[in-house]
Amino acid sequence: MIGIEVCANSITSAIAAQQGGAMRIELCDNINEGGTTPSHGQFLLAKQYLTIPIFPLIRPRSGDFYYSDIEFKVMKADVAHFISNGCDGIVVGILRKDGSIDKERCAELIDMAKSAGISVTFHRAFDMCRDYFEALEDIINMGCDRILTSGGKSSAMEGANVIAHLIKVAEGRISIMPGGGIHEHNIADLIHFTGATEFHSTAKIRVGSQMEYHNDHILFYGFGEEFALEFTDSQRVKKLLELANA
Repeated sequence: MIGIEVCANSITSAIAAQQGGAMRIELCDNINEGGTTPSHGQFLLAKQYLTIPIFPLIRPRSGDFYYSDIEFKVMKADVAHFISNGCDGIVVGILRKDGSIDKERCAELIDMAKSAGISVTFHRAFDMCRDYFEALEDIINMGCDRILTSGGKSSAMEGANVIAHLIKVAEGRISIMPGGGIHEHNIADLIHFTGATEFHSTAKIRVGSQMEYHNDHILFYGFGEEFALEFTDSQRVKKLLELANA
């Protein structure tokens, strides 16, 4: 049985993901910047409305994965906050300047999660590492449950060979979860090429704003995006699962 984890950018997307049959939610904000830590309100409402596991992303800002001391304190505070409010897992990743895993800092966050009895996913900071197979062993040794990866490429389809090799080398010690550009037209091929059993997708669609009045004299975000919204679509999630398990 192939499962789909949905990267949900809001409570609206999270509800749609559950309706579509997602096995788990990675909850985040600012999805178009690679995702950042979700708000307190988004998480609490997700806990109220969802029955499937919710894994908040622990990422204090967009950009790289090398964090200052104060940013790391924020990450620890966020992990403690989500654990105390009943999260089912967390999604983390910290690198050193040289492109290796920051084992000491990652271990602190992972130990917090494991002490609370919850799961840990290492996110696509993995794809920015200098050596994927060195990083694989580091992440396994730290006790993570899965790695989200596009195989070090811009999309999982481009990185399919690396993903397949990672799964082979991992030998069941950790789950390798492909993510990055996964949709209805490539999931069957990715299953065939890689042998992965869980996948990560936004399954999103773009919808227009319900605002009737538009001020045409301003571009609030610089690109006119204030009247275009993106949400996970339950039907896309259903279709992904149908194709994956055909």
